[in-house]
Amino acid sequence: MRRPDPELLALADAVLQPGFVGTEAPDWIRRRLADGLGSVLLFARNVRDPEQAAALTGALRAENPHILIAVDEEGGDITRLEAATGSSYPGNLALGAVDDTDLTEAVARSIGAELRAAGIDLDYAPDADVNSNPRNPVIGTRSFGSDAELTARHVAAYVRGLQSSGVAACAKHFPGHGDTDVDSHLGLPRVDLDVAALAAHALPPFRAALTAGARAVMTGHLLVPAYDPDRPATVSERLLQGLLREELGFDGLVVSDAVEMAGVRAHYGLAGATVRALAAGVDLVCIGDGSTEEQVLALREAIADAVADGLLPAERLARAASRVREFGAWSRGLRAAATRTAPDRELGLAAARRAVRVSVHTRGALPLQGPAHLVEFGVPGTVVQGDGVPWGLGPALTGLLPGSTRTTLAADTPHDPAVESEVLRAARGRALVLVVRDAHRRPHLPEWTSALLTRRPDAVVVELGLPGRYRAAPPRSTPTAPPVPARWPPPRSSRAARRRGRAPRGPAGFSRSCSPRPPLPRWSPS
Repeated sequence: MRRPDPELLALADAVLQPGFVGTEAPDWIRRRLADGLGSVLLFARNVRDPEQAAALTGALRAENPHILIAVDEEGGDITRLEAATGSSYPGNLALGAVDDTDLTEAVARSIGAELRAAGIDLDYAPDADVNSNPRNPVIGTRSFGSDAELTARHVAAYVRGLQSSGVAACAKHFPGHGDTDVDSHLGLPRVDLDVAALAAHALPPFRAALTAGARAVMTGHLLVPAYDPDRPATVSERLLQGLLREELGFDGLVVSDAVEMAGVRAHYGLAGATVRALAAGVDLVCIGDGSTEEQVLALREAIADAVADGLLPAERLARAASRVREFGAWSRGLRAAATRTAPDRELGLAAARRAVRVSVHTRGALPLQGPAHLVEFGVPGTVVQGDGVPWGLGPALTGLLPGSTRTTLAADTPHDPAVESEVLRAARGRALVLVVRDAHRRPHLPEWTSALLTRRPDAVVVELGLPGRYRAAPPRSTPTAPPVPARWPPPRSSRAARRRGRAPRGPAGFSRSCSPRPPLPRWSPS
């Protein structure tokens, strides 16, 4: 059996970024850091509260002072530091709806202050995807919107704000996960845009991020036939070297999305995806939150063997490792040069309130005058969000309107006339509030909302995901249409109308919010 070259193993240590389980660093992570592992990625399972997070990162640095510690902290749905309570800050779609780049920069600066206090060096944010496909199952409210120009200016503002706090930003998911209808955690999405369309609609936010000073870009596990019909972006030299390095002129750190995701693992295996990603131009391979010592040891040996077998040029591995070290030194300088500031939690609430959009069809429906009956169509979290982040209006509404009652139904519950009648009986003599999320993507929710709006046209529909248009049921001879996803953020003419004091014409009979936590961002599940 061949014994791996120790120098190659050391280079492999520099380019791997595992996660781990627990709120304390396990012994194997400590051993690997002491032996040269250069980076780790924290997840919600590693964080209990800010003080514990700071103690954890301090313990990691005690083993390797030059460690690069990263996290996914986007605000809104995607939070690791506040997964138990919900983020104190609205997500990107809410910020895009407000369309105030100063606000976006301030929110990112406050998030950065939270991360800096916790000892984080690199935030895998902002999401630079243009969510042009409303049926996208994994981006949605994580994007600033469906317009490339709007998304680009807010991505740039986010980069400036985050890095002004001393935390490095990372634009993701290159070359753009917005025009997809498959979650790359579960399969391989395909982006069927030609080169010109990609340049016009997907790449502007990434260009803006680089211009704003971002020194890290995360790849997406996406098949982009216009550039490479055979290999996903993470393992495509044409996309990483040709498009990102040469055409966009990027010379910073290229990070892979987690290689444990099905978008690459299902095709190449964990070791195969890791080696191919490095060969294609990735510098730092994110493994995933379920990493084990055996897995990391196997990957470092696979990398060394790939060099020995001629599958991975030694020069490419050495350059990847040097880029990780260079980025680490740059990020430490960024932190040292930035003025430490305190997080502004009130800013998150103010931003969320500004993002709420309301369209009233029935006079007197809003504001609610007394206890209401709430129907929540619960939606499980996505793979990236996790199931632990609280969702819904129940505790907040009960706190504001004591005596309010609630019915909870799964989003995939088929419409049932008997259950509908029970809901209407429970709501007799009180307001009816329906809470949905991305209803246009849920096969049964259009029938539920149509049926309940037909019986109770004064009902208030609160959309906590991508806004849609909701309507009462048509005559029974006409098929029920699903909600139509709205262009979001709304066209400038609508925003101008609001500034002039006229509410733009909107969907009938619902309260619409694009903030993942509107208007109070800190709710806990009942």
